[in-house]
Amino acid sequence: MTTHFRLTPRGLIGAGMRFPCSIGRGGITDKKREGDGATPVGLHHVAMTFYRPDRMKSPAPWAIPIRPRDHWCDESGHPDYNHLVTSPFAASAEAMRRADSLYDIVVVLDWNWPDAVPGRGSAIFLHRWRRPGTPTEGCIAFAPGHLRWIAPRAVPGTRLLLH
Repeated sequence: MTTHFRLTPRGLIGAGMRFPCSIGRGGITDKKREGDGATPVGLHHVAMTFYRPDRMKSPAPWAIPIRPRDHWCDESGHPDYNHLVTSPFAASAEAMRRADSLYDIVVVLDWNWPDAVPGRGSAIFLHRWRRPGTPTEGCIAFAPGHLRWIAPRAVPGTRLLLH
């Protein structure tokens, strides 16, 4: 049975569970743009999951190990915009293998992916939060234990409704 999740003002709800979460500093929007810090409203689907193999075992059989040179392109208009790339990479891209633990597990949503529209926003992930209530750059962030519970249930194609 596939789990479906929905994001409400009370947190992420799915499989009879509720998880507090942090959203983008720009709130939830239906006019998402690159760099606005907002979390896009709508029906999204899990595209893939990444994890840090040097820090943990795979959270799910389909999870992809994050390699040291993995980055996520956030340069609007670049052919690899909103896709995984490998450094060295000449365009703007965010490191997936971070010194902190925010991206030890990364569940990628299909926002503006795989056919990215320039400027519409990139890298909408479910990942670990810095601290409870600390806003993200547009992602949805959770306590580490909650993210470890969510990741194996968020199979590719899982629906996530943000409203």
